[in-house]
Amino acid sequence: MSEKETPLTEAFFYILLALRLPNHGYGVIQEVEKLTKGRVVLGAGTLYGALQTMQKRDWIRIYSQDTESRKKKEYIITDTGRSVFEAERNRLAELLDNAKLMEVEGDDQI
Repeated sequence: MSEKETPLTEAFFYILLALRLPNHGYGVIQEVEKLTKGRVVLGAGTLYGALQTMQKRDWIRIYSQDTESRKKKEYIITDTGRSVFEAERNRLAELLDNAKLMEVEGDDQI
């Protein structure tokens, strides 16, 4: 994994998480809003730009496409995407573990 792939933006992180199961664009927006209790609301431009970038990087792929009506596409995370997500999860876990030092060392300073 290259340096430019980490850290993930918050939007990328949540989009990959939302695509652990097949989902379409509007479903991703709803899932992210639900997961973050409304704190993160993805706009259509942000979402579809991210989906294009992730497809180019082989982090996600089209799972199915409705050829009728509005040609709704469902996406799903790939093995590469899962590896990127796992690397980011490990990076975030390290940050949280190291942040605990503030609690321990901060108590001694008071």
